[in-house]
Amino acid sequence: MNRNFTMTLRLILLSAAALLAGCERPPIEAVQHGYRGTAMVEIYNPRTLATQAPLNQVPAAIAPATPGGPAAALVYQNVQVLNDLSVGEFSRIMASMTAWVAPEQGCTYCHNPENFALDDKYTKVVARKMLQMTRKINADYKTHVAETGVTCYTCHRGNNIPANVWFKAEPEKRSVGLVGGRAGQNTPSKVANGSSLPEDPFTPFLLGSEEIRVNGTTALPTGTHKSIKQTEWTFSLMTHMSTALGVNCTYCHNTRSMSSWETSPPQRVTAWYGIRMVRDLNNQYMESIAKSFPPHRLGPTGDVAKANCQTCHQGVFKPLYGVSMLKGYPELAAQRPSLAASAAAAPVAEAPGKPVDVAAK
Repeated sequence: MNRNFTMTLRLILLSAAALLAGCERPPIEAVQHGYRGTAMVEIYNPRTLATQAPLNQVPAAIAPATPGGPAAALVYQNVQVLNDLSVGEFSRIMASMTAWVAPEQGCTYCHNPENFALDDKYTKVVARKMLQMTRKINADYKTHVAETGVTCYTCHRGNNIPANVWFKAEPEKRSVGLVGGRAGQNTPSKVANGSSLPEDPFTPFLLGSEEIRVNGTTALPTGTHKSIKQTEWTFSLMTHMSTALGVNCTYCHNTRSMSSWETSPPQRVTAWYGIRMVRDLNNQYMESIAKSFPPHRLGPTGDVAKANCQTCHQGVFKPLYGVSMLKGYPELAAQRPSLAASAAAAPVAEAPGKPVDVAAK
């Protein structure tokens, strides 16, 4: 056999092996997601699903508190957010939060053991803001979370800091010589699933309000055309969303016309609201408390950790596969009228400053 032919054959076989190494090995599960013949199919790897299943188990809920009882804000000092709960409800939420966020450190992760009422730990200030954020999501973003809702566990999963957060990209250091800057891309990006798309699509879209658009749908430029750069940012975000939810592009788009809203699955509308929800949360709740964090908790540019799709979804199309923990913790659904205010308005027979048992009234 000709030596050159042998070498060529070896190169072809090595190239084929390298190519197949990046593909999913069978068996693969294909689920029809639209009309047959439209390529609307979701592809799932059973081995990946088996790995994800235990990571998305919902922990058992603590038994509900006995109805009634005094207001927590009248028994404990400095209760600012959960002042609509009774002592029993308050204690149950605190115990649950400890298990969800700081199972190893316990209550002292947020509280000063000498005086739980103090705000001298930054973690307590942050936790209070996160409680407000959780209730905001459950009350005002049903267009994305529906009645399933979220709890602290949705993102934290037993970790002090959610496993999937992001910071602004560190300014690029330009090389000396003829090599120019990478423009925040052109190298394998974990965010963009190993592609060379932009490494930080979150700052323009999940913090800023840049339009998520592709170059255009016509051969010649029109007023609706966007730059190639903006298209690359958009593709990077879409790749992130696909990976974060563990789905194909067809989960939200119709392959006949990716830009057509009329023929898109309903999940595309849910995702549209989700993008705006995350953008609102990052600006209203995360950026607003950046000064509360110590330097070691900030990113390379001094910004605070922020949320993206992966923060909640963690690789599955619905966080925790759609199981609602909120049903077991309705106290996190929305801020109710303050029990402390109603109790304070009631006649008080005891000595001034002594908590009133409103259940006995």
